[in-house]
Amino acid sequence: MSSEQQVEFSGLVLGFCSAALSYLGYGDSQTPVNLPLAKQNIDILSLLSEKTKGNLIEEESKLLSEALLDLKTKYADVTKSQNS
Repeated sequence: MSSEQQVEFSGLVLGFCSAALSYLGYGDSQTPVNLPLAKQNIDILSLLSEKTKGNLIEEESKLLSEALLDLKTKYADVTKSQNS
């Protein structure tokens, strides 16, 4: 194994979450809302959830499911507010 830091599953999930939140307008106020890119990151996490079902430890599974629920809720809220 090389001396490079190994990427943890939680880091991968949190990276996609961070990107999605940024595209939803949470965080840096200079980043414009970009719903297609937010949805793309949420869809990647959904795909990851599907493909890893039964292969994650409890903490990883909980992190992924809670992150998806939170992101989908925020996405719906932002979409609704932009269509109002």
